[in-house]
Amino acid sequence: MPDEPAFLTVEEIANRLRVHEDTVLRWIRTRRLKAYKIGRDYRIEKADFEEFLRERYTGNPDDDQ
Repeated sequence: MPDEPAFLTVEEIANRLRVHEDTVLRWIRTRRLKAYKIGRDYRIEKADFEEFLRERYTGNPDDDQ
C-alpha cells in the first residue's frame, strides 16, 4: 500500500472538508492554516492540517458529564 503524501494541496483539503477552495486560501492568507507557497500554489503539511483540525474540535457534549 503506497504511503500517503506528506503534503496536501488546497484542492485536497477543500474536498476533504467539503468547503470551497477560496475558504482554504483565506485560512492560509489569514495564517490560520500553515502552508508553503511553491510558485503560485500552496502545499500544506499533513501534520499542520491535522493540528488545524484539532484546534477547532469542539468536543463531544457527553464529555462534560
